[in-house]
Amino acid sequence: LLQSSNSLKASYEDWLLTYGLSVSPFHMRWQTALFNRQFYNWGRWKPRFLYLWFSIGMVFGIVAMFGSVILLGRTLVQTLTQMLTEAPKAQNDRMLQVVVSSSSFRGRMICLCTSWFSSVFVLLSCPHQQVPGVNLPVSQLTYFFSAILISGVIHEVGHGVAAIREQVRFNGFGIFIFIVYPGAFVDLFTTHLQLISPVQQLRIFCAGVWHNFVLGVASFIVLFLLPAILFPFYYTGVGALVTEVAEDSPANGPRGLFVGDLVTNLQDCPVYSVEDWNSCLGDISEKSQVGYCVSAATLQQLSFPARVYRRLDGTVECCSNNSLTDICFSYSNKLDSHLYACLPARKVIEASQVCRANVDCQKDFVPSFCVTPSLENQTRLIRVKHPPHIDMLYVGHPMHLQYTVSLSSFVPRQNFLSIDLPVVIETFCKYLISLSGALAVINAVPCFALDGQWILNSFLEATLSSLIVEKQNRELVGFLILLAGSALLAANVALGLWMVTAR
Repeated sequence: LLQSSNSLKASYEDWLLTYGLSVSPFHMRWQTALFNRQFYNWGRWKPRFLYLWFSIGMVFGIVAMFGSVILLGRTLVQTLTQMLTEAPKAQNDRMLQVVVSSSSFRGRMICLCTSWFSSVFVLLSCPHQQVPGVNLPVSQLTYFFSAILISGVIHEVGHGVAAIREQVRFNGFGIFIFIVYPGAFVDLFTTHLQLISPVQQLRIFCAGVWHNFVLGVASFIVLFLLPAILFPFYYTGVGALVTEVAEDSPANGPRGLFVGDLVTNLQDCPVYSVEDWNSCLGDISEKSQVGYCVSAATLQQLSFPARVYRRLDGTVECCSNNSLTDICFSYSNKLDSHLYACLPARKVIEASQVCRANVDCQKDFVPSFCVTPSLENQTRLIRVKHPPHIDMLYVGHPMHLQYTVSLSSFVPRQNFLSIDLPVVIETFCKYLISLSGALAVINAVPCFALDGQWILNSFLEATLSSLIVEKQNRELVGFLILLAGSALLAANVALGLWMVTAR
């Protein structure tokens, strides 16, 4: 039985080796030489162009190495300041934020790889920190992991093509999964890498962050030009198209919003795109509640006696708690500035113009008042226009409406076109920009096990060999810098994760 078990284990290991697979706890890797010919074709294509391309990448990588230290330093100061102040700044104000790639040696072959832990930060182009299992929606996981994998593959293609351009033997390309995070790596022959000059090494080591930067810029261009790219199939500038309404959304209901509705106004704020929708909700949230012009005759006709009482927050209620259609409105006349009336909201609002004071309503010599909904603090009454349907009247916090309704600025020209396609492209481009940017910035940090380690070592060899003759002394300088860079990165990671999980 023992001999049979050993035979089965040997057969299993031979099978894994045959297909380039490696399986261990929390880690699975696949390496192949199938793409070697393609890599060699890329590395030998237009040598002068590639020389210029990777020389630019070398300059970018060196600048990124110094720039990443400055960014991490400023982020650490901002995080510490935020922790120590009683009223912390919004998360948007931080320069970097936590998310999720690295470099490591394997035997005599150098294996430059993008793993799950080197991209521990994302540039704050994203409005919120996205950490799987903490605050990243399940619906966004496909975008998140696809962007990580593509960013990692493009990163490694840069290393591989640059190595071939510099006459370093290319052994293979691979993909791995650590727990749930995907990554990629290229396998280069260490001896060849050590024989070339420090400047040639820099071109190879900087190629990864350079390609990630280019990928981020390309994604940004696609995002910026998306209205022009999709113009034959979708038009923009006419409103915000509803693509999804969450089940628990206050906008869900028979007189709420539905998929396919086109929102054109929030109160008196015109909506031509999703950006306008967000901007209008932000303004409504920050400003006081608007009122509505109601003539004195209509006010007298619609109002009915009700008991007036104060809520715990100091605001006034004058309608029955059981009413689903009536709202307490406050207004003033020449004699009294604190009058209240319980009125049917839809009849008051639908045919009325918005106002801030009675003077806004004095037209055609008809006595009118500016009646304002008397609601709890932070609560707003919002009229949402989505023709040809009847206006939706929303009562609640504006941000609840923003977070539970998904919209798109792209309206299909034909009914058979998907309303989700532009949203998918937009979202994926944003993830590519963020995560590819994370690889470009964080891999350049002079830290152990990141590209920045090899960039720093090669940079010191290229610049300090004449000033510091002893190689041992240069290595000591490099070690001290790497130690400081690693400590800076570790401090940012620890505090950043604490900020995310503690909220």
